[in-house]
Amino acid sequence: MSETKLISSSCSLSVAALYVETGGAYFELLGVDPWDEVRDARSYAGPFPVVAHPPCQRWSSFYAGQPGNIKKGRREKLGDDQGMFAAALWAVRTFGGVLEHPANSKAWPWYGLSKPPLHGGWIKADEFGGWTCRVEQGRYGHFAAKPTWLYAVGCDLPELKWGVRPKTTEADFPPEAVAKHGLKYCQRAGVLAFKGGGKNSTPRIHTPEPFRDLLLGMACSANREL
Repeated sequence: MSETKLISSSCSLSVAALYVETGGAYFELLGVDPWDEVRDARSYAGPFPVVAHPPCQRWSSFYAGQPGNIKKGRREKLGDDQGMFAAALWAVRTFGGVLEHPANSKAWPWYGLSKPPLHGGWIKADEFGGWTCRVEQGRYGHFAAKPTWLYAVGCDLPELKWGVRPKTTEADFPPEAVAKHGLKYCQRAGVLAFKGGGKNSTPRIHTPEPFRDLLLGMACSANREL
């Protein structure tokens, strides 16, 4: 068993990590209460601040599902995530903390949240005390740029590593992918399309430890407001 780590020397209370991968980056951390699929984070009722990673499949540009399934009449509905994003939003607004979703998430306009600026900086998100920003997890150790939108309530709003990653080059993609599809196709699809696709999405959804610690630190600061 790996060594249990303290999330922050200044954080003596717990933080709830909602919608996280079983056995993933938020497990075995002292002061972190991880809620994976088995626990069902929709039932979280406090009292601690949260870091929330609600599923994004039904909020992306490809919310309808795989083309093959759509052709067979199995088309998914936008926002049909069984209430997980709504529950995560309620938890952040109620107990403080931060919610993370892919950039350009359709959940933002759906719930009336302001679109954050492309090149960074926190802006007011709503009338519920929320703030939002865009940041790339690639600046915190992810293999891809992985642009991300954050929504935070009642916690510190740190200065992050703002900016937009330069356009991808041939070196960013597997050689066999470039040979088969061509560079322009690979650039349109994005780096994430060639890692963590199919049945193994772990590389794609993985949260780098520095970024995880950043989010946990934000949630810890909300403890001071409770």
